[in-house]
Amino acid sequence: MDLCHVPTAREKGWYLALMAPNVKGSNYAWLDPSRLYCHPQGLQDCLSDLLQPFQGDPVDMVAGIDAMGFILGAAAAARLQKGFLAIRKAGHLCVQTQAQPYTDYSGREKVMEVRIDAISPGLHILLVDQWVETGGTMRAAIQLVEQLGGLSFPCIPTGVAAICIEDSEGGRWIQEHYKCAHCVPPHLQPHFNRHQ
Repeated sequence: MDLCHVPTAREKGWYLALMAPNVKGSNYAWLDPSRLYCHPQGLQDCLSDLLQPFQGDPVDMVAGIDAMGFILGAAAAARLQKGFLAIRKAGHLCVQTQAQPYTDYSGREKVMEVRIDAISPGLHILLVDQWVETGGTMRAAIQLVEQLGGLSFPCIPTGVAAICIEDSEGGRWIQEHYKCAHCVPPHLQPHFNRHQ
């Protein structure tokens, strides 16, 4: 699809056609959404679809997950006129942090961390990532957010937003326990779950 073309009928998810399939092999994700971010109207409509379910909900800050979640998360924060919290892979922050181990979609053990000096107890935080495949990364981010602020007055996840939340065990758990938004229409969800 031409990066300047905007379809006349812009149904939810029309911009998903901008994404490119993996051409580099099994060490990479099956689909690359980054081309979608290059399309001005595609990015705006994607953000609108992700944020629409949270209209009227308390959101004090948006958190994006390293690294591709930074793009959508920062854009969502700007749209909502809220601050942005970067949830980083361990070892990148030179300030006091809270850490959380997790297993990512590829089965690798990792650690993520977040700075604690920008957080006030009881903040409502919208968590954003590019994709939720197995749910391990997002679940660790949720745990980090819930630990911030301390046991007596923890931060509260307002919800989870991603281009796609796959119908995996972890994806279902997240959708059962938290308000979620994603961009894949129901009739296309089986194709995304099968990575087609």
